[in-house]
Amino acid sequence: MTSAPLAARLAAPSGPLFFPVTPYGPGGEVDLDVYRTHVRRGVETGAAAVFACCGTGEFHALTPEEFQDCVRAAVEETGGRVPVLAGAGYGTALAVRYARLAEKAGADGLLAMPPYLVLAGQEGLLRHYREVAAATALPVIVYQRDNAVFTPDSVAELARTDGIVGLKDGLGDLDLMQRIISAVRTEVPGDDDFLYFNGLPTAEQTQLAYRALGVTLYSSAAFCFAPEIALAFHRALRSDDEAVVHRLLDGFYRPFVELRAQGRGYAVALVKAGVRLRGLDVGEVRPPLQEPTEDHVKRLAQVIERGYAVLGEEGGK
Repeated sequence: MTSAPLAARLAAPSGPLFFPVTPYGPGGEVDLDVYRTHVRRGVETGAAAVFACCGTGEFHALTPEEFQDCVRAAVEETGGRVPVLAGAGYGTALAVRYARLAEKAGADGLLAMPPYLVLAGQEGLLRHYREVAAATALPVIVYQRDNAVFTPDSVAELARTDGIVGLKDGLGDLDLMQRIISAVRTEVPGDDDFLYFNGLPTAEQTQLAYRALGVTLYSSAAFCFAPEIALAFHRALRSDDEAVVHRLLDGFYRPFVELRAQGRGYAVALVKAGVRLRGLDVGEVRPPLQEPTEDHVKRLAQVIERGYAVLGEEGGK
């Protein structure tokens, strides 16, 4: 854990936000050595933060013990160079348990996942996230998606809650996001540090739209297997080089998103296949997720090759 405030460290990231996959060995066990290599390479390549054991990291498939081991390994490998955040989810009691395990492992913050399965009302959701935030000293980013969708007034309440520092949007309703941002701005005056993230799968594909709302932070699953492309895209966004942004969207991100749409769970399984294609054996996904088909893996290799070709064309200009 580092002493600098998390919100300040994330507000203007120097590179993509890295959501590493969780490697498994031949017997299905977590491979911490490969995980350390994966995290270390990501940080050395230019990641601005590590989000350990979140969606791309198969949080749902990890035991509490595996979770804590992975978070601790991520903290040790980053060595304080960038912040490490960890997932926390399920029902309130388990989410609190995971939050405390992450704190013991040295994490700098939490990404609070939606509660397990239930469709709760706004007051119930607020109570859940307040209890998670109160359980540790770690700053909390709330993940809006699926069964955890908030009204603008509820997000204003989250912004008033001690310990909650941001909202990650995995829903994609830009009208709602605009109203949320407006509500926090007007109803929680002085809280200009509240963070907003584009958390859609392959967020680069929608980041121009989010950026128009003032949402500059986004998760990058592509950084796991194509870090140079993700870095180039991030730099182009920061420098307002829309020509490069459009070429990378057209040559890499759109084809990848269209391939991702061919299978359920591919937001994780296809990313993991991409990491293997780039030379790091991170194993397969755990059930209930399933591996991409052989044809889809071949197509993924072609998408990656084309993405790097576009990047090379950019470098030659």
